[in-house]
Amino acid sequence: MPLYQPPNVNAPVLSQFSLKGKIAAVTGGARGIGVEIVRGLAEAGADVALIYASSADANETAAKIAADTRVRVKAFQSDVASRNTIAATINQIAEEFGHGRLDIVVANAGVCANVPSLEYTEESWQRNNSVNLDGVMWTAQAAGKIFKNQGKGNLIITASASAILVNIPQTQAAYNASKAAAVHLAKCLAVEWMDFARVNCISPGYMLTEMLTNQPKELMSHWLSLIPGRRICDAAELKGAYVFLASDACCYMTGANIVIDDGYTLP
Repeated sequence: MPLYQPPNVNAPVLSQFSLKGKIAAVTGGARGIGVEIVRGLAEAGADVALIYASSADANETAAKIAADTRVRVKAFQSDVASRNTIAATINQIAEEFGHGRLDIVVANAGVCANVPSLEYTEESWQRNNSVNLDGVMWTAQAAGKIFKNQGKGNLIITASASAILVNIPQTQAAYNASKAAAVHLAKCLAVEWMDFARVNCISPGYMLTEMLTNQPKELMSHWLSLIPGRRICDAAELKGAYVFLASDACCYMTGANIVIDDGYTLP
């Protein structure tokens, strides 16, 4: 079966970005980049399932976005590190929230820790990888089974500029390696799923999220000195890229990794 092509490739370009009538799910959707992805997909017309692990206000966040965008947004608690748990959640979203359908899944959940490589234990190493790599795989696997049955689907993975370079001065080998693995996993899935799904990545640079803003000021200053544009991105600036990948505007794109980092990885 050929890669999906929209029924009218000559449709006005802005209409191709519409997600009206689509059903989407976003892991790690309650905060940071994730909540902006949820907001962007909803603003483009999709009904969105916000998947979270441990947010106290996930339901309120979902309700606020729903009120602002006038589409359905609902929070679902899950654990991407557990294959069975996230599969059950994805299936519940498709069956109940999507009324038997799921069009877009964003594997966005991620964690990061600053650990010198000689000090990793099995537990601290696995803590990063269980979310950043295993969690992507289990989310993708659950979504892929639904996409295959439907004959069409769209998986977007949030990777990182850390998949391309080694961040300094912090030591985060587990994070960097897991994000690099997630990018290559996306490429593998893009080829393997060519007849029923598109799979792409977005690799953000430094973002104004809790993962960054809780760091010491001297680290922020150091990172700014390494960014050619000399500023750190607001997470809301990413949502247009996710809408692009989720939409019919880029139906011929699969296996790509879009780097959004203000030139950070270029020098």
